[in-house]
Amino acid sequence: MTKTVTALRADRPGRVAVELDGERWRVLPLEAVVRARLVQGGPLDRPRMRVLAREIRRLAALGTAVGALRRRDCSAAELEKKLHVRGVAPAERKRVLDALGRAGLIDDERVARTRAVSLAERENGDALIRHDLEQRGIAAGVVDAALAELAPEQVRAGAVVARRGSSARTARYLAARGFGEETVEAVVAWEGDERIG
Repeated sequence: MTKTVTALRADRPGRVAVELDGERWRVLPLEAVVRARLVQGGPLDRPRMRVLAREIRRLAALGTAVGALRRRDCSAAELEKKLHVRGVAPAERKRVLDALGRAGLIDDERVARTRAVSLAERENGDALIRHDLEQRGIAAGVVDAALAELAPEQVRAGAVVARRGSSARTARYLAARGFGEETVEAVVAWEGDERIG
């Protein structure tokens, strides 16, 4: 059944109060109202209602993704997972991710580089950094490129040894932080009787 839009009133920034047949109906996002082409005195029929519903879903999905990006930079896979958890349909997830990618808001290479640098600054080795990036759904080639931009693992491990001293305890620390066995052996010198494990 077609209803008539009897009023459209600004409610709060970006929101419009819609009145149908003289009665308050809903407060909707302005963009959804515009895209559904609702006008005062015009009809709200099934085709417009479908467009309105689709736009509301799209804007909600976009809001979820942008909200996640406000908190921290996320990979495309992380955002896709967040949208999936929120019940966003696969086609809508793809549209939102594509739009954010075109806008430059999603960039797995940037996420990999900044996260790798951050983890390296916190004295983590390549294995731990690789694992962290892979858990974020970042492709292996992008992970490799991010690791290649860091100072070599042996140089980073050497800085830890210079600060903590060369001992079995430091070797255990490095191993626990994801430094490779060869790297640990190359930078830590300890007495033959001391055991790492």
